[in-house]
Amino acid sequence: MDFFIKHLLSVLIFFPVVSIFLLLPVNKKNEWLLRNLSTFLSLVEFIFSLYLFIYFRPNTYKFQFVEKFNWIPSFGASYFLGIDGVSLFLILLTTLLTFVSLLSSYRYIKTHVKEFVILMLLLETFMLGTFAALDVLLFYLFWEFMLIPMYFIIGMWGTGNRVYSAVKFVLYTLSGSLIMLFGLIYIFIMHYDQTGNFTFNILRLYNTHISDGLQLILFIALFLGFAIKIPLFPFHTWLPDAHTEAPTAGSVILAGVLLKFGVYGFFRFAIPLLPRAAFALAPFVIVLSVIGILYGAFVSIVQKDLKRLVAFSSVSHMGFIMLGLFAMSAISIDGSVIQLLNHGIATGALFLFVGMLYERMHTRQIKDFGGIAKKAPIFTAFFMISVLASVGLPGLNGFIGEFLILVGAFRSYPVLTIIGASGIIFAAVYLLWMFQRVMFQDVTNPAAENFEDMNLREIITILPLIILMFLIGFYPMPFLERIDPTVLHFLSAINHHKAVYNLIKLKTGLSNA
Repeated sequence: MDFFIKHLLSVLIFFPVVSIFLLLPVNKKNEWLLRNLSTFLSLVEFIFSLYLFIYFRPNTYKFQFVEKFNWIPSFGASYFLGIDGVSLFLILLTTLLTFVSLLSSYRYIKTHVKEFVILMLLLETFMLGTFAALDVLLFYLFWEFMLIPMYFIIGMWGTGNRVYSAVKFVLYTLSGSLIMLFGLIYIFIMHYDQTGNFTFNILRLYNTHISDGLQLILFIALFLGFAIKIPLFPFHTWLPDAHTEAPTAGSVILAGVLLKFGVYGFFRFAIPLLPRAAFALAPFVIVLSVIGILYGAFVSIVQKDLKRLVAFSSVSHMGFIMLGLFAMSAISIDGSVIQLLNHGIATGALFLFVGMLYERMHTRQIKDFGGIAKKAPIFTAFFMISVLASVGLPGLNGFIGEFLILVGAFRSYPVLTIIGASGIIFAAVYLLWMFQRVMFQDVTNPAAENFEDMNLREIITILPLIILMFLIGFYPMPFLERIDPTVLHFLSAINHHKAVYNLIKLKTGLSNA
C-alpha cells in the first residue's frame, strides 16, 4: 500500500495506457465488451484518484505525492511529478469526466468503437500528466500530445463540418503552444546563464531574474499559448466550432477539462515566472475577461443551435474565472479555482443533456423542441438543476465560485467587476429562456411526442455531477480548505514583486511630474 501511495501519480497517469493493452486483444466487433470494459477501467481509475483526496494534507501548500528521477540529465530534464490544492481537484475532475464521457457514449458512438475508447483513455493519460508535471519539458510534451487524440475524436466521430473544426482546433492551439514554448525555452536559457545549471524544474525556474521589459515580452508569449487554450476573448473563435461538431463525449472533455489548462498554465507558469509583467498587464487581461463575459452572454442569447449556446456560454464563464485570477486577491483566486471545478461539472452536464436530446430527436435546433417536460420528468428535473447551477443559484455549486470572484475582484477593480457581474443576469436570460423553450414550448416536432425519459445508464451518468452540484453548493469547505493554502502561498510568492512593481510605477509617476 505504501508503494501504491508513493507512486500514485504515476499509477494514475499510466493506468489508462495499461488499460489500452487490455482492450487491444478484444475483437472490434464485440462492441458490448469494448464499451463496458473501457467504462469499468475508467471507473477504476476514478476510484484510484480518490486516494489523492483521502491522503492529501489540507494544511500545507507544499507539493504532495512527489515523484522525481533524472530523465535527460544532460539537459536538466527530469520525471518530476507533484500536486497541490489546485491540481488535486483538476485531476479528480479529469478522472470523473472521463468515466462519465465513456458512459455517455454508448448510444452515440456507433462506429469504430474500439478506436474511440482507446483514444479517450489515451487522452486521459495526457491530461493527467499535464496537471501533475512539475518539469517544463515534461509538461509541454503532455500538453502537446493532448491534441492528437482530441483531433481524431472530433474529426472521426463529430457531426457536420467536423474535419474543418478538428483542424481549426489543432492549428489554433498548436500556434499558441509554439509561441509559448519559445518563451519557456528563453527562461530556461536565462536560468542557465545565471546559475550555470541546466534545469527544467519549474520550482527552480521561478528564481530566474528577468528584467521588467523582457518580462513583458515573455509574458505575451506565454499569454498567447494559455489564452487560446482557455479560450479568452478574442482568441475564442475555435471553440464554438469544436464544441458544436464534437461528439458528446468530446464536448464534455473539451468544456470540462481542456479549457482548464489555459487557466492552470497562468497559475502555474506565466504569473509566478513573470510576476511583474503579470501585475502590469492585469488590467488589460481583466478588460478582455469582462468583454468575454458579456460577449459570450450576448452571443448565447441569440443562438438557435442548443449546442452552440452552451459552447458560447463557456466563453462567458471562463471570463469570470480569468477575472478572479488576475484580480490577484486570495478570495478571488479561491473563487476562480473552485469555479474551474464548477464549470467542468455544470457545463459538462449541460453537454450531456444536449447529447441526450440529439440522440432522441436528431436535431439541435431549439425551435424543434418543446413539450418534453410532460414526457420526461426525470430528464426535466436533472436538466433544470444543471441549468440553475450554471446560472449561479445559491445552494448550487455555481454560486460560491462566482460570489468569491466578485467579492475578491471588487476591491481592486470595482467598475469592471460591476460590469462583469451583469453577465450573471444575462446568463439567467439565455439559460432560463433556453430551458423554457426546450421543455415547455408548444410541440412542433412529432419526435417529441415519443420522447423517452432517462434510462438507468443515463441516470448513473449524470448523477455524480448532480450530487457534486449540491455538495459544493451547500458545503464547499472540503474543497476550499485544500485550495486555500496553495493560493495563499502563490500570493505570498508574488507579492514582493507587486511591491517592486508599485514602487517602479510611483517613481515613474514622480519623474514624469
